[in-house]
Amino acid sequence: MVCFRTSSNSSWIYPTVILCLFGFFSMMRPSEPFLIPYLSGPSKNLTSSEITNKVLPVWTYSYLALLLPVFVLTDYVRYKPVIVLQGISFIVTWLLLLFGQGVKVMQVVEVVFGMVSATEVAYYAYIYSVVSPEHYQKVSGYCRSVTLVAYTAASVLAQLLVSLANLAYFYLNVISLASVSVAFFFSLFLPMPKKSMFFHAKPNKEAPRKPLGQDAVLEVAHEDHITAHQEPFTISGNLEGSQLGNSKPGNGALRNFVQWFQDLKECYSSKRLFYWSLWWALSTAGFNQILNYVQILWDYKAPSQDSSIYNGAVEAIATFGGAVASFTVGYVKINWDLLGELALAVFSVVSAGALFLMHYALSIWPCYAGYLIFKSSYMLLITIAVFQIAVNLSVERYALVFGMNTFIALVIQTIMTVIVVDQRGLNLPISTQFLVYGSYFAVIAGIFLMRSIYILYSARRQMEVQSPAAIQRSTGPHPQEPSNTLSTKL
Repeated sequence: MVCFRTSSNSSWIYPTVILCLFGFFSMMRPSEPFLIPYLSGPSKNLTSSEITNKVLPVWTYSYLALLLPVFVLTDYVRYKPVIVLQGISFIVTWLLLLFGQGVKVMQVVEVVFGMVSATEVAYYAYIYSVVSPEHYQKVSGYCRSVTLVAYTAASVLAQLLVSLANLAYFYLNVISLASVSVAFFFSLFLPMPKKSMFFHAKPNKEAPRKPLGQDAVLEVAHEDHITAHQEPFTISGNLEGSQLGNSKPGNGALRNFVQWFQDLKECYSSKRLFYWSLWWALSTAGFNQILNYVQILWDYKAPSQDSSIYNGAVEAIATFGGAVASFTVGYVKINWDLLGELALAVFSVVSAGALFLMHYALSIWPCYAGYLIFKSSYMLLITIAVFQIAVNLSVERYALVFGMNTFIALVIQTIMTVIVVDQRGLNLPISTQFLVYGSYFAVIAGIFLMRSIYILYSARRQMEVQSPAAIQRSTGPHPQEPSNTLSTKL
């Protein structure tokens, strides 16, 4: 079949168009903002306790279990099969949502959707295997932008259909099934890459493996153009030792794993990269937890069976607001080396305040407002964090750091789920859970506030130490001293 044939076309346009079409239709899921009302409604008739304690935690556990194996498999099989697998997982997820009944089946849904989440890495990694380096930024921007547009459009469509057409939630899932089926169809037409970043890497004779810089930093950041001044911590990848040997593939794979460990060790030895990665992991764990359970809180504040809800509109506004906030970062001139951790602390305080507002709010509207603030703040800061981490890393090392940060975030989220949500843990009510999450972000803010105070204090001390030498350099040697005193001291 022509759809499975490896393309000989070296142009970046064809794979970009197909990948963007896949990304658009895979994210065009209008049922998602109304998932909890659908599960608790007459179609599935699950209780809030069953959804919170028995169904939703399964996604976290399955995502964690699948992430590392899928990350390795994605590179080994060269991306396309994993993108096709993601398309199949999408279809199975919505078939089960439409026609499955009971807690056990919904738990299977969460396992399959955990596969969807784990395979998402292939969508972005595919770019670097079929596109030349000079097109990284352009293609990454297209792929990220189209998913944002699709998610926003799906949320708006869902709200219009629910509020104006009074459409049942069941049919929102039918539309989602049709959309993800189209996405699967387009995944079959993706060209099969001839190389990958690690297991099937080939020496690049056209261009050296260079740091990402501003050419590919948009892999996970929302569309933005950041031009912040910073002191670079250049860590460019040197993966010659990780090339797969022709005679002993087993030894080549082992060398890959050893090289990955050495690369990660070297990357995290940079304090700047370590602290930005720490914030990334801690905040992403909290962010995913909020996204997983926020509809439960909304349904608690304003039960969907008794009142009009605007989940779709809120999701659309939050996504658009976060994208705008991310875009504005490119026009803010800040010394991120000096003030980066302070920004993380300040916006973590904002996030904590938004979550406390959601906990204490007596009506749904302040709860919606808190979510808008929280999501926009996270999207703004994750954009900055991605740039700070990626700007001087090679593509290969950035992929490793991104994967490790995501894995650590999932470990933290799993621990949080077991303690706060799971029946084997505290099994807290949903409103109390958000009090815990607000406190969690307050602790993050405290960590980075102390770190920023230390950085500012160290910078001031350094300026005080350097200022006498600067004065001497500008005024020349003191008249009472020999003319070579300064050079002697230096």
